[in-house]
Amino acid sequence: MSSPSNEARSGSRAVERAVAMLACFDDGATDLSVSSLAARTGLPVSSAYRIAQALLRGGLLERVPGGDGYRIGPGLITLAVPPLVRAGVDFCAPQLYALAAGIEITTSLGVVRSDEVLTLFSARPPEKFCEAQIPRARQPVASSVMGRVMLAFSTSSRVAAPCRAELEQIRRRGFAVAPDESDSSLLTVAVPVFDGMRRPWGAIGVQAQRRRLTDAVVRQIVPPMHRAADRIGRGSDRVAIAREISSG
Repeated sequence: MSSPSNEARSGSRAVERAVAMLACFDDGATDLSVSSLAARTGLPVSSAYRIAQALLRGGLLERVPGGDGYRIGPGLITLAVPPLVRAGVDFCAPQLYALAAGIEITTSLGVVRSDEVLTLFSARPPEKFCEAQIPRARQPVASSVMGRVMLAFSTSSRVAAPCRAELEQIRRRGFAVAPDESDSSLLTVAVPVFDGMRRPWGAIGVQAQRRRLTDAVVRQIVPPMHRAADRIGRGSDRVAIAREISSG
């Protein structure tokens, strides 16, 4: 019969292994197979698989659509985002669902924290949904279309010189559109969400297969995206969200 001290050590080891598994994504990796997770943590593949399944059930990891890899799940983002921001998302959700139903594509709200874009919420349309429309939970700002549209309207001077021409084009156009850097078959469109001082604190983004997001469709969906961004920006909880994000 195992003693309480042995059980405590066993439980501690399990937590340490789970933490080590999640830390595998710290270097910017967006999706990893079980064998990659095992190699990075030094665990047997069978142990890495069991831990990945536990993290999957808890929402801390999720499966990569159409593949056998894993990526950071929405549950971990929920833990990372302060409660004040999550409360603001409750206000934004109906706006995003209305937009998703109108344009028949999943719509997502993203914010910048440190050097990453966090997807706070994704609203799926009643019809014509596919997994490819869900953005990654965390993306580097520079490689994220939502991140670039926020940079374009930001007063930050930390933008690298080669990016300035692209950001100026985004400012003139009022939105960003570009292929997904990790999957060239996907196209992403994003518009900024401003506070009362015209500071971008977030972005609304949509992504779908490039064959679906034609130039004509992009022209059609950008105006309602802007209208939804304006409504969210004018919302009563907007100030609380912006204050919390800017202090993060």
